[in-house]
Amino acid sequence: MNQTELLYSRLEQVEGRSLVIGICALSALAIGAILDPKQFFQAYLLGYLFWIGIALGCLGILMLHNLTGGEWGVPIRAMLESAIQTFPLMVVLFLPFYLGLEHLYVWSRPEIVSGDELLQNKLSYLNTGFFLVRSAIYFTIWITLAHFLNKWSRQPEKKGEQLQTDRLQKLSGPGLVLNGGTVTLASIDWVMSLDPHWYSTIYGLLFLVGQVLAALAFLVALMEWLASYPPLSQVVVPQHFHDLGNLILAFVMLWAYMAFSQYLIIWSGNLAEEIPWYLRRMKGGWQWMALFLIVFHFALPFLLLLSRTAKRTGRILCRLAMVIFFMRFVDLFWTVVPSFEEKGLFLDWMHIVAPIGLGGIWMAFFIGQLKKRPLLPVSRKS
Repeated sequence: MNQTELLYSRLEQVEGRSLVIGICALSALAIGAILDPKQFFQAYLLGYLFWIGIALGCLGILMLHNLTGGEWGVPIRAMLESAIQTFPLMVVLFLPFYLGLEHLYVWSRPEIVSGDELLQNKLSYLNTGFFLVRSAIYFTIWITLAHFLNKWSRQPEKKGEQLQTDRLQKLSGPGLVLNGGTVTLASIDWVMSLDPHWYSTIYGLLFLVGQVLAALAFLVALMEWLASYPPLSQVVVPQHFHDLGNLILAFVMLWAYMAFSQYLIIWSGNLAEEIPWYLRRMKGGWQWMALFLIVFHFALPFLLLLSRTAKRTGRILCRLAMVIFFMRFVDLFWTVVPSFEEKGLFLDWMHIVAPIGLGGIWMAFFIGQLKKRPLLPVSRKS
């Protein structure tokens, strides 16, 4: 067995194990849904947001590379294209929310809306029918962008590489605008409306940056593993890791800047409809998770990524990427779960099982897509 065959054998092993883990975890989660439906939907939302964030982040990175070019995107292009092919799967996994809206969103409960003047004023936007229509529009846009980005990227060489590049660039410019707009609206619908009395104008951008950061961390870790096998072993050099490390550094700083800006503006404004969101997350144990985020989501990555050696060494950057990947989940947990738990820090077993189950299914589908395409563009193969 040569190295290429060994690689695809390993990919098949990862695909199979991911599928088994995903099915087992979701089976356990189904039992949890029967025992405690409310907790099930809350945990399911947490896991779903994390994994669709990886796909959305990859969509943004792919279109960014189409516009800017550069060697940094060549080794990860097949991974990006495979990740955005998971959107149809995410549509299927979104369907359970139709049954659980009343367990998640207070604006979906008529008895609560009838006694809340603010929710009544928002009823034209925050209602079940329009919520589902908007979600369908978001998925339609994401799937359409993914379809044409993959189709035009894999066109036969005889049609001309320049024609292919021009098409991808013309789609990626408006595509980035559409992606930014839909992710912003989706974050408002799916997450910010968990606290319908609270709002933040920077919320959508903060989610967008976090998704790109999680996707970059995922891609770096995967590239470091795949770089041990051909064809990536023949192409990947320290400069690729260095460029991706610089991108991670940029988005770590951007995330920290936006998160602090949101906090500073809301805290200094001290408005009754805004400040409770932070007050809930700064007591009852949540404050220690916030401190954990400051140290391991910003301070540590920032300091390490200032080192040229750390960025150019695949193994070091991979380990740091795995830390950031985990911290993206912690940040999402800190953002979402306090909306349901007012008594303090709370961790249920379904908070762990749901992301594992959804992640296992997502990874199996992702690996299945990755096996179907060359890991390098045809023109770059040696």
